[in-house]
Formats: sequence, C-alpha cells, structure tokens
Amino acid sequence: MTTGLRYVYAVCRPFGTPLQSQLTGVGGAPPRLLHHHGLVAIVSTVPERHFAEEPLRAHLEDLDWLTETARAHQQVIDALTTVTTPLPLRLATVFRDDSAVRTMIETREEFFRQALDRLEGRVEWGVKVYAETEPDESGEPEPNSGKAASGRDYLRRRSARVRTREERWQQAETFATRLHETLSEYAEDSVLHAPQNAALSGVPGRNVLNAAYLVPRSRSEEFVELVDRTKDDPSGMRVELTGPWAAYSFVRAADLEDDEENGEGDLP
Repeated sequence: MTTGLRYVYAVCRPFGTPLQSQLTGVGGAPPRLLHHHGLVAIVSTVPERHFAEEPLRAHLEDLDWLTETARAHQQVIDALTTVTTPLPLRLATVFRDDSAVRTMIETREEFFRQALDRLEGRVEWGVKVYAETEPDESGEPEPNSGKAASGRDYLRRRSARVRTREERWQQAETFATRLHETLSEYAEDSVLHAPQNAALSGVPGRNVLNAAYLVPRSRSEEFVELVDRTKDDPSGMRVELTGPWAAYSFVRAADLEDDEENGEGDLP
C-alpha cells in the first residue's frame, strides 16, 4: 500500500508514449498515472508532514518553498505537454489517497472531457510587448548645458519631453493592439492578462501587452514565424515569445477551483 498524500498535477486522456524515466515531481517523487473512467490523473506521493492542511498552509507563505514546488510542478506539466494534452491543476492540489482522486475525476468528469475536447492537439503561446523606458524616466539628472535656463525655457523643454513620452506610449499601445488583433485572428482563442508590474517582475520596460494564444500544434511553427516577423517592426519595442505551454490560460478557473476544493475537503 502506498502511504502519503496524493499530489495531482493534471488530468488527461490515456496516452501511449511513456514519460521520461528520470522525471521527478514535487519532493523528488516520480509521477505516475492513475487511470479512471477513461481519464488519467498524473499523481505523485507526498508526505503528510509537508502537505497536510496545516503544514501546507504554512508552506504557501514561504517564497523559497513555493518557487521550488512550482518548478517541480511545471517540470511534470512540461513533460506531459510533449506527449499529450494535459489539463493542468492548480499548484499544490492534494488529495488523501487514490480513492479521493478517483472521486474527484467522477465529480468533474463532464468538465474534464469537454475541456480536453476543446484543448486536444493545442498548446498555449505567450506574447509580451515592452516599450523601452526613456532615459529621463530613470530618475537620472539631465546633462548640464553650462548655462542657466530661464523658467520659461525649462517649462517648455519639460512640456516637450512629456509630449514625446505620451506619444511614445501611444505608439506602443497602438502597436500592441494591432499585434494582438493579428495574432488573435491566427489563433483559435486568446486571453489578455494584466500587464506585468516592472517593479515586481524586474523586467525592464513598460509591459503594454501580456497575452496568451491557443494554437494547434500543427500550426505552431507558423505562429512563431508570425511573431518573429513583428520583432523588427517598431523602434523602442521588445517582443517576447514563450511556449509552447499547456493551455493554462484557457481552462476556466472556476471549474478547476471546484475540483480542488473537493479535494481539499478530503485531506486528513
């Protein structure tokens, strides 16, 4: 009998290609496949001392623990994405045992099947557009011209810089909107996420587009080429492409939260 709790990474349909033999998940445990009702939950066994309700709540406040766990979680999802279409569950989704996981599958079976039908053979690509920060926005003082300027001259130059900056942001917004429209027409679905905060992300520049696109695997190469063709268009813009990912952005969060709440109720 396998002791410990069950950490669930994703739900998918049965697939024939084996996962990497050296693949490990959260806590270093290898993931395994739990078949039920024609669906598969990818699970690994984790210790109660870290993943029961109380210790898990404390761990979720620990940034280092979260980073390590998220990395291991994503490693399993990435491996699954190369061999099948996974429906990823939220980080730290834990159930008491295999029986509780099977109950979760039965409870949300219709949702899982509908979502997998919609996402089958498709992956998520992320596109971000950044407008480079202007020198005068960095807080650095202006070069000394060697002569004192009148108040009127100073205000005129200041007004000109403000207008230039506003025009720059307007151009960036226009470019980002046009790019999103182009990519959305090519993709089967798209989602606009909130722009990243530069102070929190540590990424330079102003994030004017943060979007995800659902694209068939068979057309992913064309999608990447489409994005690449835009990278040299604007001056002072930076376009970043990430993926392919499991389709996190195209799973209805409310449905997954219902699944996970059912599971959390089964914890010891």
